[in-house]
This record gives sequence, C-alpha cells and structure tokens, in this order.
Amino acid sequence: MESAQDWHSARALLEWQVDLGVTEAICDAPVNRYELVAKQPKPATVKPTGPAVMPGRVAEVEVDYVALAKQAAAGASDLVGLHTALKDFDGCELKKGARNTVFADGNPAARVMVIGEAPGRDEDIAGKPFVGRAGQLLDRMFAAINMGRDAPLSKDAIYITNVMPWRPPQNREPTPQEMAMMVPFVERHVQLVAPEVIILMGNTPCQAVLGKRGITRMRGGWATHWGKPMLPMFHPAYLLRNPAAKRDAWADLLALQSKLRAFI
Repeated sequence: MESAQDWHSARALLEWQVDLGVTEAICDAPVNRYELVAKQPKPATVKPTGPAVMPGRVAEVEVDYVALAKQAAAGASDLVGLHTALKDFDGCELKKGARNTVFADGNPAARVMVIGEAPGRDEDIAGKPFVGRAGQLLDRMFAAINMGRDAPLSKDAIYITNVMPWRPPQNREPTPQEMAMMVPFVERHVQLVAPEVIILMGNTPCQAVLGKRGITRMRGGWATHWGKPMLPMFHPAYLLRNPAAKRDAWADLLALQSKLRAFI
C-alpha cells in the first residue's frame, strides 16, 4: 500500500510540474548550459558543387553557341551550304528581330572581298548588304578604280558580306558575344570565296577578325590574317558623316589597286 501511495504521489507531483511548464528532467548535479554551447561542434558547411536547382525543376545546361557555330560553319562545303547553315543557326538573339538573313552580294569569284559591319534598315528589308546610302557610296568608291559588285569580269568584281547577318536593334554595335558566334561563319566564308585581298570596312570587322579597334589609327595599314592580306578602311557610313575623311578613303583605294597589280 505504501509503495502504491508513493507511486500516486510521485505521479501527482510530476503532473503538477508539467502544468507549471517543466519540459525536461533535472539532474542530481547542476548543469552549466553556457559550457555546453561552447563545446558543441559547429555544423559543417557543404559547398555546392553545381547550380542550385529547385525541387521539381530540371537544371538548365549552358550551351556553347560558339562551338556550335564552328561545327555548323565547318560542315558547309559551298556557299549555298554556308548560307543555309547561317539561316538555321539559332544561337544569336538578333535573328529573332530581323526580317532577313543578309548573306552576301557580288561575284564570289571576285579578287576582292569586302567585310562590313552589320545590316541596316535598308539591308534588312532587301536581304542584301550595302544597299542604302552607305552602299551607294561604296559602289561609287570602287567604281572610281573600275571595280564593282556588278562588274562583268571577275578580276574587276568585288564580293560583299558582313560580320553580322542580322540587323542589331537601333543599329547598335554588335556585342563581343554576338561577334564571336559569327566569326566561324565569316572565316569559312573567306575560305570558300578565296579572295586575293580582303577589305575590313569599319571597327566591327576589325575587332571581329583582327581583335583590334580604332579604325582611324588602323586604316591604310595592311595586316595579314587567315592567310590573306587585309586592309582596314573607313565605313562608307562614317564617310557620309565625315566628308573630309574621303581623302583617306581614296588613298586606301589606290593602295588596294596597287596591291592587286602586284598579284598579276
């Protein structure tokens, strides 16, 4: 009976303590909680090895569009195939806002290949490079040395393309990333056309091909790249804004003429 009474008394005391808010048992000896916190090991931090992915989502894989461009360009065995590969390439966002893929104009058998910057509004509509005011000036410039895109003989003809086949919004300059995706197509274009001389019209082709900018400093100075002599020149659009620079452009055309004579 005594043990039963003790059990009931102990339970009553325990329930009374619970009602007062007691949540854990008390040891026979006091415990310093501050010492326990100081002795607890810090949780190990695990560095993520990849991008965080929300539950239920598939991790996005970054696509190397430059590598895809190199693969697509290398697979083109002729200009028709290169044109198709360029139209099918979806890595560049500029394509979504363009009306046409501006590929080239002129005679592919020409001795001179002109590489411009990017299509403008008129070029985007027509689907051909250099058809606006700048293009008309370009035609007059080469006509002055008896050359042109419509010349009947290939020795007098020029072949024209751009670094960018799609018009940038508001005619802004292409970004380095956009140019990097197009350089493999430009290089393959040069290989297929195999011109004797290449003209780089403006800063954009100089940066894309030679990795340099500063057309006012570079113009008139010959460079060699992809096994071809290259001559940086002012873009006709720049000449329209700065007519005084036409004298320099004329000097560059005479230098081109002299270079072509040296090949004969």
